[in-house]
Amino acid sequence: MTGKFVDLFLIPQIWAFLGAAIAFLVAALGSARGCGIAGQAAAGVVAEDPSKFGATMILQALPSTQAIYGFVIAFMILGKLSDTMTLQQGLALLATGLPAGIVGYVSALFQGKVSTAGIHLVAKRPESLGSGIIYALMVELFAILALVVSILMLGRI
Repeated sequence: MTGKFVDLFLIPQIWAFLGAAIAFLVAALGSARGCGIAGQAAAGVVAEDPSKFGATMILQALPSTQAIYGFVIAFMILGKLSDTMTLQQGLALLATGLPAGIVGYVSALFQGKVSTAGIHLVAKRPESLGSGIIYALMVELFAILALVVSILMLGRI
């Protein structure tokens, strides 16, 4: 019984699927948390001034991009699956999901916090929407770099 269980870990496709799952699920969890944090602040601002819905919605949506990056990497990992892949290739595909998933999670969480600050800024100074977006996009840069690293890693497999 134990031997069959251990044999599962020698199937390269399982490792590749795990890499795809990490890339998307972890990044998507971060996006959900980041959007949730900013959405709570946005709801409070809109309750006081409904005319600020558009500006707050833009800031609230920014952390969702990390889930998109994770999806792209998961899709690319799944595109590399084959019946003839080696265990080393499967483990390499697992590794390619880590930057997009882990950095995506952390950056989405912090981007949600920065977006919340931008929402508070817009509540007091509506003309400062651009500044709030720029602050949040500075955090986005790290998710973009992780996406590029994952893509470069995939190109080497």
